[in-house]
Amino acid sequence: MLADAIQRIASDLKIPYVFKASYDKANRTSITSFRGPGLSEGCRILGVIAQSNGLPVLTDVHTPQDCKPVSDAIGEGDLLLQIPAFLCRQTDLLIAAAETGRAINIKKGQFVAPSDMKHAVQKVRDSGNQRISLTERGASFGYNNLVVDMRALPIMRGFAPVVFDGTHSVQTPSAGNGVSGGQPEFIPVLARAAVAAGIDGIFLEVHNNPAEAKSDGANALRLDYLKPLLEQLLAIHATIK
Repeated sequence: MLADAIQRIASDLKIPYVFKASYDKANRTSITSFRGPGLSEGCRILGVIAQSNGLPVLTDVHTPQDCKPVSDAIGEGDLLLQIPAFLCRQTDLLIAAAETGRAINIKKGQFVAPSDMKHAVQKVRDSGNQRISLTERGASFGYNNLVVDMRALPIMRGFAPVVFDGTHSVQTPSAGNGVSGGQPEFIPVLARAAVAAGIDGIFLEVHNNPAEAKSDGANALRLDYLKPLLEQLLAIHATIK
């Protein structure tokens, strides 16, 4: 299981680790794309991982109606709710997530200026929740392409802690045959630059065989590349710290 393998690497390197998986991938390119096991089974799996591995878990929520059931399903486990990039302006979703009392991670929309993320943060705070982080995952640049503006990282850190998504940032949206493509060879470059710019965490899609991944395989990092990359990032972090 990937959760086990990654946890061993994180433990060896003394890195805090949050496991992320989605019960529903609601924004797939094609209607035939795999979406996930659904809310009930997906939350059951997340709950098992949280309990058996002692890990905090993170999952996307797509509708206000999902937020409380997801929170309740995990129970006493440490859960973070993630607002997907395409939904970062959805006020009702932000409020419903905030009202669970869980930590909230908001992904910056590919269409949103970094400075405008202060409004998403304020919606959560005004709903009584101060446990907020933001994630940078690139900005749309023409068709089927993303770029990362490193200025976004210090700008958004003025509002909340910032995580850099090193794998979705190399995605080429909808550039495949009904799926998104990717340029995973650039994951280490962007991750190193983001850590050097000063961030609070790193997000990486990791798979032991990306070609067989049911989603995001084209922009995933191979499992055997993870530890060497994390060692580089730790060295950079220690230098700038």
